[in-house]
Formats: sequence, structure tokens, C-alpha cells
Amino acid sequence: MYLVDTNVWIERLLDQSRSGEVGAFLGRTSADQLSITDFAYHSIGVVLSRLKRMDTLLEFTQDAFIDGAVSLVRLQPEDMGRVVSIQGQFRLDFDDAYQYVAAEKHGLMLVSLDADFDRTDRGRKSPGDV
Repeated sequence: MYLVDTNVWIERLLDQSRSGEVGAFLGRTSADQLSITDFAYHSIGVVLSRLKRMDTLLEFTQDAFIDGAVSLVRLQPEDMGRVVSIQGQFRLDFDDAYQYVAAEKHGLMLVSLDADFDRTDRGRKSPGDV
């Protein structure tokens, strides 16, 4: 099971340079093996809103959650101590620490394009590595 980071979804949704790699990963991985955090989902909404791409957000929501089987995972307030600890331990931004702790808590492998996770205990896989 995989926790797919914000940047992976954005790469595909905006058809950026590694979109093909992400598309291949999504094509060979069953949707019921994929998870996204509430934080990442809302961040995608913010990015697409700023780009005036709300149609893309609605299509993503339909494909991933309504028609698909992507799981939405979240952290609870009692998890914030761990998030802050991970921020300091691995010098991560809040959003990266949130993803890290969510992957840890839910026993998921983190799939990300962000090399900052490479300096953590859990590491990450790029979409091409999976």
C-alpha cells in the first residue's frame, strides 16, 4: 500500500515533466493500493484553485474517490507531537512531516518526488521505483 504525496498527483494533473512516469505508476497500481492524506488533497485543491483549474479538481475527485478506490487518510490532533518531532529530527517542512507521520501511522510506503524524504528513516520511492 502506498501513500502518494501531493507532488506526485500535481505532476500528473498539470501534465508536468514527469507526468509520464506518474501515469505509468498509476496505471500499474490498483487504486485500492493508493492513499492520499487529507492535507495533500486540500493542498491540491489550493494549487488548482490558484490556477483556476477547478474542473481538474472535480475530475480528480471523481476519478480518485467517487469512481475510484483511493483511500483518504488523516492524522488526529494527538499526532501533532509526532509531526513536530519528525520536523526537527529530519529537518522537514510541516507538510512533509505530516506525510511522513501519516505513512508511518498507517503502515504505508511513501511515494514522492521530494528528495527530502531520502534523509529519513522510512525513505521514499519515486513513482518510477514502484
